[in-house]
Amino acid sequence: MKAGDELPELTVPITRTLIVAGALASRDYQDVHHDTEAAAEKGSPDIFMNILTTNGLVGRYLTDHFGPRCVLRKVAIRLGAPNYPRDTMVLRGTVTDVADGTAVVRVVGANGLGHHVTGTVTVSLPEGTE
Repeated sequence: MKAGDELPELTVPITRTLIVAGALASRDYQDVHHDTEAAAEKGSPDIFMNILTTNGLVGRYLTDHFGPRCVLRKVAIRLGAPNYPRDTMVLRGTVTDVADGTAVVRVVGANGLGHHVTGTVTVSLPEGTE
């Protein structure tokens, strides 16, 4: 592995169930993540995914690639376009640095509206991965 290597993409269907389950699992009870009418009253066309669910999906993307023994050391992400039900998010990653058993990966998750999530993740790699 070296800087410039691209990770295989991960396609995530954005379902109403995923959005609500992610909010519940992360104890985020804000109505915009489970109540369509409340979301509409606040100007949103539908419920939308919370950042903690997105963070979990980014983590899954990297552990799916590097394996269950990798350790996420730093996750620095920013949200952009909301993830609404009936859309799809495609996660892509590019290795930007590899040194001393650690990789830094630039991650972008895009949906039909644009970039939902962008950022970098620093991962400690299992022995023999470099």
